Amino acid sequence: MRRRECITLLAGVALAWPLAAHAQQPPMPVIGWLSSGSRETDDVVRLPSFRLGLNETGYAEGRNVAIEYRRADDQIERLPTLAADLANRQVSLIMAAGSPGAALAAKSVTTSIPIVFNNSADPVKIGLVASLNRPGGT
Repeated sequence: MRRRECITLLAGVALAWPLAAHAQQPPMPVIGWLSSGSRETDDVVRLPSFRLGLNETGYAEGRNVAIEYRRADDQIERLPTLAADLANRQVSLIMAAGSPGAALAAKSVTTSIPIVFNNSADPVKIGLVASLNRPGGT
């Protein structure tokens, strides 16, 4: 092999190496944000604390986690369709924000995607979890 061919081959391998390494990285996790409220309410009331919590655990939107937003804009009847869309996208987790309806809609469309929720209703009483000791029922 001549010197020029050898250098060309090595340069090609060197250029392809980072692409192969990048292709082997696991995909970025996606959080599905399901909200009963509006973007304005989320941006002021809910998302700042949520993003702070993500940052405290080492996650930052766009850097190592993606967020898919779905909002019902205070039209609760839209929640099941929005939840189904997130489930079909196979997000890593659904964050149900706002009314208990968001969490109930998420629960109605999936048993395999973890659901995190925040609301003031008793989750056992409204049928969201089996018990506080064993929320998943197992």
